[in-house]
Amino acid sequence: MDLPSLALILRAAALSPNPDERKASEQQLNQLQHTPQHLVRLLQIAVDGSCDMAVRQIASIQFKNFIAKNWSPEDSGEQQRILQSDKELVRDNILVYVTQVPTLLRSQLGECLKTIIYADYPEHWPRLLDWVKYNLQNQQIYGALFVLRILSRKYEFKSDEERTPVSRIVEETFPLLLTIFNGLIQIANPSLEIAEFMKLICKIFWSTIYLELPKQLFDPNVFNAWMALFLSVSERPVPIEGQPMDPELRKSWGWWKVKKWTVHILNRLYSRFGDPKLQTPENKPFAQMFQKNYAGRILESHLNFLNTIRLGGYLPDRVTNLLLQYLSNSISKNSMYNLLLPRLDVLLFEIVFPLMCFNDADQKLWEEDPHEYVRKGYNIIEDLYSPRTASMDFVNELVRKRGKENLPKFVQFVVGIFRSYDEAPAERKPYRQKDGAMLAVGALCDKLKQTDPYKSELERMLVQHIFPEFSSPVGHLRAKAAWVAGQYAHINFLDQNNFRKAFHSVVSGLRDPDLPVRVDSVFALRSFVEACKDLNEIRPILPQLLDEFFKLMNEVENEDLVFTLETIVDKFGEEMAPYAFGLCQNLAAAFWRCLNTSEADDSDDMGALAAVGCLRAISTILESVSSLPQLFVEIEPTILPIMQKMLTTDGQEVFEEVLEIASYMTFYSPNISLDIWSLWPLMVEALVDWAIDFFPNILVPMDNFISRGTAHFLTCKEPDYQQSLFNVLSTLMTDRNIEDSDIESAPKLIEVVFQNCKGQVDQWIEPYLRLTIDRLQRAETSYLKSLLIQVVANMLYYNPGLTLGVLHNTGLASKVFDLWFQMLQQKKKSGLPANFKREHDKKVCCLGLTSLLALPGGQFPDEALQRVFRATLDLLVAYKNQLAEAAKETEVDYEDEMNGLQSDDDDDDDGSDGEMEDTEDGDEAQSMKLRKLAAQAKAFGYDDEDDDDSDDDDFSDDEEFQSPIDEVDAFVFFVDAIRVMQASDALRFQNLNQSLDFTYQAIANGIAEHAELRRVEIEKEKQKKAAEAAATPVHAI
Repeated sequence: MDLPSLALILRAAALSPNPDERKASEQQLNQLQHTPQHLVRLLQIAVDGSCDMAVRQIASIQFKNFIAKNWSPEDSGEQQRILQSDKELVRDNILVYVTQVPTLLRSQLGECLKTIIYADYPEHWPRLLDWVKYNLQNQQIYGALFVLRILSRKYEFKSDEERTPVSRIVEETFPLLLTIFNGLIQIANPSLEIAEFMKLICKIFWSTIYLELPKQLFDPNVFNAWMALFLSVSERPVPIEGQPMDPELRKSWGWWKVKKWTVHILNRLYSRFGDPKLQTPENKPFAQMFQKNYAGRILESHLNFLNTIRLGGYLPDRVTNLLLQYLSNSISKNSMYNLLLPRLDVLLFEIVFPLMCFNDADQKLWEEDPHEYVRKGYNIIEDLYSPRTASMDFVNELVRKRGKENLPKFVQFVVGIFRSYDEAPAERKPYRQKDGAMLAVGALCDKLKQTDPYKSELERMLVQHIFPEFSSPVGHLRAKAAWVAGQYAHINFLDQNNFRKAFHSVVSGLRDPDLPVRVDSVFALRSFVEACKDLNEIRPILPQLLDEFFKLMNEVENEDLVFTLETIVDKFGEEMAPYAFGLCQNLAAAFWRCLNTSEADDSDDMGALAAVGCLRAISTILESVSSLPQLFVEIEPTILPIMQKMLTTDGQEVFEEVLEIASYMTFYSPNISLDIWSLWPLMVEALVDWAIDFFPNILVPMDNFISRGTAHFLTCKEPDYQQSLFNVLSTLMTDRNIEDSDIESAPKLIEVVFQNCKGQVDQWIEPYLRLTIDRLQRAETSYLKSLLIQVVANMLYYNPGLTLGVLHNTGLASKVFDLWFQMLQQKKKSGLPANFKREHDKKVCCLGLTSLLALPGGQFPDEALQRVFRATLDLLVAYKNQLAEAAKETEVDYEDEMNGLQSDDDDDDDGSDGEMEDTEDGDEAQSMKLRKLAAQAKAFGYDDEDDDDSDDDDFSDDEEFQSPIDEVDAFVFFVDAIRVMQASDALRFQNLNQSLDFTYQAIANGIAEHAELRRVEIEKEKQKKAAEAAATPVHAI
């Protein structure tokens, strides 16, 4: 297709008022995109100055999207959709045009160039560096800098071998960059275009040195030349003329950008390469040179620069933040601190402290856009740019590292402000200074709580100077009072009335007319709920509290709101039952709002975080009401749509949280509804397509589907869940590209099927056994081998004759048993088992091997019988010892816990709070059943380290993990199997007995005695459970 025709189609796709015409044009573009030279034509239109700008723009967007998707497909096996000849043409032409097009198009072509460079350099584009080098010496300097910036950024976060190309880039270009930079600095009255050149050089240098210094910079002459330029730029004032008046435009002005990047580079050199204590022996001389020649001079320059603030001048927030970061890093180093000391008081009291105070920009935002005020105040990213955060960090570092000489004078300064405020008449009170002083008190909370004489004065200070501001006429002081009160909520109040008054003031703050006060009050409430010793303080106002919460959640998307709600739910446990339905409804509604907001605005991290928080809170609520299954039926319609949408690719960011909710719904509901079963296909599809990393999380609800919905799993044919499960496990276990660690959940799921469907899935023995043995032959890690052997053990327990027959048909029976017995005998250096470490693993092996003992001689010859019998005896002894050790540890843990409870009240001498909740206030929610689901996930998450003797957790089972074999006692099962043999084939039994040496006969007798003891204990346990069940009251909602 010729260029004019393509331009017409692009125009119609972008600008046609007729939707049908637009759609037809888009379809034409889709059909054309894979034709030869189409990509080249799109680039030609995008750079054609005679074309309409709208057409050029849509051409550049089409060009960018196609390159992003097809230049270097993620799937290496995917067919290449761009001809090599077209790639060559694009590479040759994009370099020429990328800097000639308008800024609007340059960003699109720059993204394309980034994709191509990241994929092709150096292997497929070796001439690129030659082009850059040539143009740095000719008329295309800006284009060369633009491309070199992208190239250097490719290696910004690379280390070791991946950084190898950096050395040649620096070797070829840095001498030229140095010459260009030097020439730019000499220009009198430089234009903004010069600032753009300098900024690009700074960014290239930054990317190159971010992780490691290139070897060329260890040459003193080279490094000193660069430092002379950076220091010159750092120390010279920014031009006054031409600075925009608008604050947003001003901070992005070219010369301020140059200043920011220069300070950035000097900070990085100092923090990463300039401290001798942090360097390797070969890099230590460089660090010592930097300390001696440059660190102090940079400090002086930064201090002078910060003085601009004191004199009423302008500094962008990001620059101020970076300057203070350098000073904070200097405090711990004696030589630097000594340089800082003469100017410290001026810095601390006339620059840093004023930055901590409420200011004009805060006031404007508070009044005009309180939502944005809240967002900025709770956004982690904003902290990177905030002078206030950097000031707080500086003060914290100062009192932490140099507290002896600085904490008293800073506290005295803050107290002076409190006094001035108290003494001033209402119309002249220094409200903003009081705000800064309160922020300082909150920021220094940890230090003040540990330091005499301040720690004993904290309650009085709060009562005298902080709590009165709850009723301040000034909104930002009410907000700050709530925040500071929250910081100190955990101190040991001598007068509980003070705690109570502060708590009720924070609760009142939830109804404040100013949004930021309400949000800070919620944040503080979390600390008060955690610290509250008597939940009767909260219980009467719980309904109103929850109402205020949801009013606020309707106004703002803030994860701290959800954190506080989670804390309340945790604290009250089952008492939340009357509110659970309403809570889930409100959280679901809030989730959908947050999701819609974050989808509309990709940069809205707060909305995304709040959405995750909503799901986590729903899980917390479900856990708290786990003993009330009927509630799950009521809640299901509210949260089902969330699960149905977010178990697809739409939910990748919250997949783990949604699976946790699905786990609760499938475990605690009275039965699994058909609607909940609709989640199975979604999980299976995700697992095969993209969610292999979430297999351990998916395992939990899939186990619940099979173990709690066994009848539906076995009988339903539309969809056929049995076939569906085999298909997904077969796909994953036969995939040679999937690591052993990624499919550990597969054999666990097979175990779930054969333990829960005993006698009902004979037809699946052969397919699953062949699948298991196939993977066993390729398995590398001992843990996966153990799991696959346990699949064989489970099948033997399920049906020993059928399983053994299939094993023989594969021709690999002896290999499997040889490996099994070999793994049973392997020990770690400590003498502990190297495989089958948990009680559950040993029990499964015992049951599988024992099942073979009852088979007739025709199916299982005497020689094999004797080998299995001895191995089973050894395993039963190990299993018995492990059970005894676990029982002993449980007893010790219980005694320790009881001793801890008795002594808690006497442990408050250190000033910390040794609080213990009343057991009636929610501990009951931590019932045995409540923890089963968490235990299930924990048990499934068991990991293995082949050579690590220190990981004792490998040998412990979680006592709450449930399995159908829990009701089977391995010792009783063994003895019963031997009795069956004795009754059915006395001669075979006699031969077996005579083949045993004295040791194994003694072991067999010991196991028989233990089995009889277990029979008695099991009967007693049954009677006890029956009595408890009869005495347990029925829960009511």
